[in-house]
Amino acid sequence: MKRTLASIIILIITAILFSGCNDDAKQSSDSEDRAVEQKENSEENRSTNKTGDDSGNTSEEADSTEKPSKEEGSKDDNALAGYPADEIEFARVWLQIIGNQDIEELNVYHTSAGELVNPYDETSVDYPEDVISLGGGIMADGIVTYSGNGDGTINLYDVPSHWPSEEQIDISMEEYTENIIKNTEQIYIETGNDEEVIALIEKLNIEN
Repeated sequence: MKRTLASIIILIITAILFSGCNDDAKQSSDSEDRAVEQKENSEENRSTNKTGDDSGNTSEEADSTEKPSKEEGSKDDNALAGYPADEIEFARVWLQIIGNQDIEELNVYHTSAGELVNPYDETSVDYPEDVISLGGGIMADGIVTYSGNGDGTINLYDVPSHWPSEEQIDISMEEYTENIIKNTEQIYIETGNDEEVIALIEKLNIEN
């Protein structure tokens, strides 16, 4: 009877010890699983941060990328900042209408309203407004006569570089010059190339 009771007690103790070992093993396994999971998450975060750094998508880097182009644009816009607006206009008009840059000088003449369109013939009609004439050093360079409208457009007058005689035109000089006044063409003047504009400004000879 005593041996049987002792055997039962030993079995109970063994079962308790076995159960305790299983619980310890399970806790140890759970702890290891959590450690592995934390490690994987940490490595994944580091990988994500590294990718973000390589791609250069941070706000600071985006700002530093935009700033140079903005400063570049300002620099281009200021290329003509030191020149008077009327001189820039003279050069741009010449470049667009005539296009000849290989001239020694660009002469500028101002003609007031009421003056003869053809200054060599008293039968000529008068200009209805102030006009500007641009010409090269020689007659072959060409001539441009226009008035500015203050909005980027000009009224272009078809004034010849060499005035014909009445025998050459088969009409009176009055009618010939009147047609010039009536048939002006409004043209929008492009900004053109800044370097070419500056080169022509340097050749300006402005006469009153």
